[in-house]
Amino acid sequence: MAVMTTRSCPCGLPEAYEKCCGRFHAGAAAAPSAEALMRSRYSAFVKGDAGYLLRTWHPRTRPARLDLDPGTRWTGLEVLDTADGSAFHSTGTVTFRASYRGGSLHERSRFERVDGAWVYVDGEFLA
Repeated sequence: MAVMTTRSCPCGLPEAYEKCCGRFHAGAAAAPSAEALMRSRYSAFVKGDAGYLLRTWHPRTRPARLDLDPGTRWTGLEVLDTADGSAFHSTGTVTFRASYRGGSLHERSRFERVDGAWVYVDGEFLA
C-alpha cells in the first residue's frame, strides 16, 4: 500500500513532492523549463538522487560519476532570476541561492535543450 505525503516539495513550491519534482525524478515527465529542471535538480540533491542529476547533465560537461555527501543537509532554495529557458528557447539561465546547514551556494546555472529535453550545462559561482 502506497503512503501519500502532503509535504511540500523540497524545491520550495507548494505542491507535494510526488506531483512536483518527484514525477521528473521517476521519469514520468520531463521538466518543461530551465527553472523547473533547476528546481528538480535541487530536489535531487536533497533526496540524494545522483542518477537523476547525471541523467539531466549535458553530455558535454557531465562527470563520469557523482559522489554526493550524505552529510549535507539542504535547507532551502531561492530562485533569484531566470533568463529565457522556456518552451520557446534553446538555452536559459537560472540564478539561485541554495542553503544548507552551515552555509549557502549562490550560482548562475546554464541550461540547454538536447533532443527537446532541458539539461544542466554548467554553473558560475557568485559571491
